[in-house]
Amino acid sequence: MSDQDSLVEYGFRRVIITITAILCALLEIVDTTIVNVALNDMKGSLGATLTDVAWVITAYAIANVIIIPMTSWLSKQFGRKRYFATSIIIFTVASFLCGNADNIWELVAFRFIQGLGGGALLVTAQTIITESYPMAKRGMAQAIYGMGVIVGPTLGPPLGGYIVDNFSWPYIFYINIPIGIIAAFLTVMFVKSPKYGDKLKANQVDWIGILLLTVFIGSLQFVLEHGQQDDWFADSLITTLSVVSVFGFIFFIWRELTYEHPIVNLGVLKDSNLRIGTIMTFILGFGLYGSTFIIPIYTQSVLGFTATDAGLLLIPSSITTGLMMPIIGRAIQAGVPQKYMVTAGFAIFFVYSLWMYLVMTPDTGVEHFFWPLVARGIGLGLLFVPITTLSLSTLMGKDIGDGAAFTGMTRQLGGSFGIAIITTMIARFHQQHRVDLIPNLSAIDTQVQQRVHALQQMFISKGFAANEALDRAYQMLELSVGKQATVLSYMDIFIGLGVLFLLCIPFVLLIKKGAGNLKAASAAH
Repeated sequence: MSDQDSLVEYGFRRVIITITAILCALLEIVDTTIVNVALNDMKGSLGATLTDVAWVITAYAIANVIIIPMTSWLSKQFGRKRYFATSIIIFTVASFLCGNADNIWELVAFRFIQGLGGGALLVTAQTIITESYPMAKRGMAQAIYGMGVIVGPTLGPPLGGYIVDNFSWPYIFYINIPIGIIAAFLTVMFVKSPKYGDKLKANQVDWIGILLLTVFIGSLQFVLEHGQQDDWFADSLITTLSVVSVFGFIFFIWRELTYEHPIVNLGVLKDSNLRIGTIMTFILGFGLYGSTFIIPIYTQSVLGFTATDAGLLLIPSSITTGLMMPIIGRAIQAGVPQKYMVTAGFAIFFVYSLWMYLVMTPDTGVEHFFWPLVARGIGLGLLFVPITTLSLSTLMGKDIGDGAAFTGMTRQLGGSFGIAIITTMIARFHQQHRVDLIPNLSAIDTQVQQRVHALQQMFISKGFAANEALDRAYQMLELSVGKQATVLSYMDIFIGLGVLFLLCIPFVLLIKKGAGNLKAASAAH
């Protein structure tokens, strides 16, 4: 019996291991988005500015993206069971410390530590689930894991909104503590660790690689998170960190290709399916996190939804994806080619984006969003499992963990790029549409005059003097132009996202024939 086979579990043990791994994946992913709706409350209670409080998200994301590519290596160094259990404990303790933080910088520091624990949970949970299932059932294993990964980002905002509205913001961290304790106990009791061979001695560890990875990813993540608010390259810090990131990346690649014991095994990228899968995973992250980010902002800023309502709007999409996962897992097991599923997923995501473009107005109702978001759920379901399965389908043995780390990292980076590009484009498009709309408001246009007069009369009826009522009428007109410009900029974003997904279809067709068949379903990583 190979070491790979000795990790396969059956019956009750497999159920428990699956639950443990999904709990951990959910903990990590929900925590990425749960704080979004609590930032205002944190700002108030910790006396921080919005820029300061944005670091609560940035610190977690930077730690996450630094640790994800190193998880495979760290598992081999410390033994997977020990590393996984330790990561859960770090995450849980850091959650407690986050809830007890007295000032914003304490909170940011504890969020960074929480991100170091959390980054490990995602990739390691995926590896553990995959190896607990026999080859023929790995598509289903991947589907079960996928339910957590896709539903997680959407659960964050409504759960966060509910906790903040009914309790107080520290409870969004305290909620992790009982789950973390249960997950750590189950890991120690049930999870097995594969035999990895000899550990490296301290002087063989790729410390320079670790440093270069931290510098490159940390700088890149900072630039992406803060570029828009600091006006990109007009800001000297953003420019400096962009240069540092580029050179950090070049030196990191050189170091990993030439060092005997690299921290990240770039050799796995020789596999053409993993290379194509990595590009598609990046775009999946872009679409998943980008649309999860954009819809709550649009509904709150333009339509006036509360934080909880904006979060709840995404739930039909998540439920649809959750229901799709087991169906897709069975389809993969039955031998349906993943190529066709991925192509259908990208096409449906294009339809969703086009649909959102068509229903967007300054007063779109909840009912207009329901079916487009269900389409989004179907598209994401068709993309997540088959892309991940295909990416890792031709990898064997320990390369699977390295491949899983790559897909995990590129999904996170895709999300960061997506959010950075979307926020920048919304600001740019808004300015452009505003400039284009203003000339239509000619003072000699009879429709404009009638509108101003009607607004002035409304304010006079509320007791304002004629000249004050006129000022207010012009302010109202100004606001409605701003709102129209905002809606047009969101429409541009959706049509852009749709085109991006449409352009992915040729990449899918480049995937080798026979890739992703069940013998290779190491995919599940």
